[in-house]
Amino acid sequence: MEIENKIDETDFQILRLLQKDATLTNKEIAFQINKAIATVHERVKKLKEQGFIKKTVAILDRKKIGKGLLAFSHVLLNDHTLHTLNKFEEDISAFPEVMECFQMTGSFDFLLKIVTKDMEEYHDFYRYKLAAIPNITTVQSFFVLSEAKSDTAYPI
Repeated sequence: MEIENKIDETDFQILRLLQKDATLTNKEIAFQINKAIATVHERVKKLKEQGFIKKTVAILDRKKIGKGLLAFSHVLLNDHTLHTLNKFEEDISAFPEVMECFQMTGSFDFLLKIVTKDMEEYHDFYRYKLAAIPNITTVQSFFVLSEAKSDTAYPI
């Protein structure tokens, strides 16, 4: 596997810890993996430079910040030229309501993860933003009733 040629088990240990808690200090990581603080510092720096660590963020409770409605929308475009696909991705990326956008295989072209305050705000988003994007044939939305699992850490 190509990734394993670039980083070793110590790097994987650091990544596992940082995925669970990015506020850990180099000293705390070093203690947990039994390495020197300077070693951890250099490895974290290398992991960032090589793009293994893309960014460090705080994950918020969406309900506590007034984003109680979570929806997933399938989007089908009416043509699939490079220009249309790129333009759709560019347009959708400008909307703060869209948390994630994936180009998909299968019956639909894109899957969007959308958060809004409530159904009224979603309706406004759909009517005045999403539906205004050219070349959309179909949008099929699904609204989340509950979350059984929501994790941000990859299994490594």
